[in-house]
Amino acid sequence: MATAVLVIDMINDFVTGKFENDRAKRIVPAIANLLESARKSEKPVIYVSDSHPEDDEEFSIWGPHAVAGSKGSEIIPELKPEEKDHTLSKTKYSAFYNTDLDSLLEKLGVDEVVLAGVLTHICIQHTAADAFFRGYKVIIPRGCVEDLSDENNESSLELIEKYYSAKIMDLEELLTSW
Repeated sequence: MATAVLVIDMINDFVTGKFENDRAKRIVPAIANLLESARKSEKPVIYVSDSHPEDDEEFSIWGPHAVAGSKGSEIIPELKPEEKDHTLSKTKYSAFYNTDLDSLLEKLGVDEVVLAGVLTHICIQHTAADAFFRGYKVIIPRGCVEDLSDENNESSLELIEKYYSAKIMDLEELLTSW
C-alpha cells in the first residue's frame, strides 16, 4: 500500500487570518509530527489549499477569503512545505475538484491517503468522499483535523467513517504502523 499525506487548507486565512480558528491552531503540532514522520518514511506530502480568484462565486457564501496571491492563501509558516513536497491550489471544498490531485496520486502510485487539516465537515469531508469515489483508502488521524466545534468534528468523522469506509485512528497508532 502506497500512502500520501494530504494537508488541506492549513493556510493563514483559516488558521490565524480572516477566519482565525483557535481549534485549527491546536492541531498544528500534531500535523507537524505527522509530516515529519511521513517525510522520514518517504511518503509523499501534498498540500492542497484554497486559492480563489477575486470574483469567486464562493464569496457569496463565505465572503472573500484565500484570494490567490494573497498572504491569506499562503500555508502557515509552522507547516511550510519542503522542497520535495507538492502543492496544489483548489477553488472548491474537495481537494480533487478541478485540481491535478488524482493524476499526481496516480503518478506517485498512491492508493491510500491520510487527511489532515480543516474544516472537517467541509473540505476534509468532501475530499474524503471524492477519494472514496476514486477508489482510494482514507485514513484520518484524530488530532490532525479540526472544525468549529466538537459536534461538527465528531459528527463529520462518524459520517466519513460510515459512508466512505475511512479509518479514523489515533496519530500515534498511525505513525507506529509506518
